[in-house]
Amino acid sequence: MHTMWKGTISFGLVNIPIKLHAATENKDIKLRQLHEECKSPIQYKKRCPVCDREVENEEIVKAYEYAKNKFAVLDEEDLETLKKEQEDKAVEILDFVKLEEIDPIYFERSYYMSPTEGGTKAYGLLRQALKDTSKIGVAKIIIRSKEQLAIIRVYENTLLMETIHFPDEVRQVQNVPNVPEEIELSKKELSTAVTLIDQLTEAFDPEKYKDEYRTALMDLIEAKRNNEEITTAKEKPKPDNVTDLMEALEKSLEKTKGTKKKTTKRKATSRTKKKTS
Repeated sequence: MHTMWKGTISFGLVNIPIKLHAATENKDIKLRQLHEECKSPIQYKKRCPVCDREVENEEIVKAYEYAKNKFAVLDEEDLETLKKEQEDKAVEILDFVKLEEIDPIYFERSYYMSPTEGGTKAYGLLRQALKDTSKIGVAKIIIRSKEQLAIIRVYENTLLMETIHFPDEVRQVQNVPNVPEEIELSKKELSTAVTLIDQLTEAFDPEKYKDEYRTALMDLIEAKRNNEEITTAKEKPKPDNVTDLMEALEKSLEKTKGTKKKTTKRKATSRTKKKTS
């Protein structure tokens, strides 16, 4: 597995050198956008609207828009220094809580934790202690230039870190529009709904659920490939040496014509002057 982060997790005086590995993967089928006429991929270029030209990556700086069209430009070196200062710190478990106390709305991404050299025993100690107490650890960590709140728990036989949202990142439920207040329901309506839920209740089996749309889309793509309903993007025509040579000859010819006309005109003028004299 690819290592996403490498560092140290600590609780109390116990330090565990660990690596993080992405526990999940996005299996969305990525579709490209082509120009219908020539079936070439569409390009997206970075362009400055004021200078009216394409901008290279080295010309771009980062900034925070604190008001409309007002920016605080951030120096790349300062950002790297700040990032390194935070990343070099050991990740400390701040608290231990019960998993059921955290609403699922807070959960974001999952990472498997593996011990590095010298960390096996401390890793096993934390894993067993979490199992015995039925608790999870709460910590902070810097991943991809962003400080994340995270929880550490046991998943099967592996320590798992899950990044969770900070409270101010979860939108206020009071701002959801058109949510009805308490509605008067008859006992029969509620009883029927509860009975239906009971009849559909069973143990959660993740293997039971499949991404049917992704499967159908891949079947469609394979069918088109098998029926040779495919297209190859045309390459942008490159000027060859012959084209360059012809252009050079034509331009030279145009220049020569202009020079020849001027020379002929000068000679004619000279002859006229001689006859006059």
